[in-house]
Amino acid sequence: MKYQKLDNQEANWKWVYLIKKHRDGINITKYQERSLQDNIVLQLLDYQNNPQHIEEWIQQHLSPDLVIKLDQAIRARRKRFFNAEKKLTKKKSIDLEYSVWSRLSKYSKKMKMTLSETISYMIDERESKALYESQMTAMKADIKDLLKLKD
Repeated sequence: MKYQKLDNQEANWKWVYLIKKHRDGINITKYQERSLQDNIVLQLLDYQNNPQHIEEWIQQHLSPDLVIKLDQAIRARRKRFFNAEKKLTKKKSIDLEYSVWSRLSKYSKKMKMTLSETISYMIDERESKALYESQMTAMKADIKDLLKLKD
């Protein structure tokens, strides 16, 4: 396993995930009867700061439809948590218009690079071009100065 499991923290993440799903109107329990669902969810609400009870609640009452989704959500959360500890692996996000993203995506596929690699490549190319242009401008100015001295 690449990322260490932190039982207390992951239980809290599971609690937050399940409560959010419940507030979105999704049945998080394996029960169909509404009053029973409400009672079971109230139990979960009471367990907020008790990781062991949260895990037991999940084992006993979680909807079978959410088992895989919960595991995936926690795995993703664990990855983001540990990657955020290091500056190099911490993910940043930017907002792009769809047309820009589409062009960037096509260019990335053509170059066989990730979007991040493509953006870095394009920035490097632009910086190289700017450096080349400044060197050319300086050389032209030097040549003009030399030509003026000959006269």
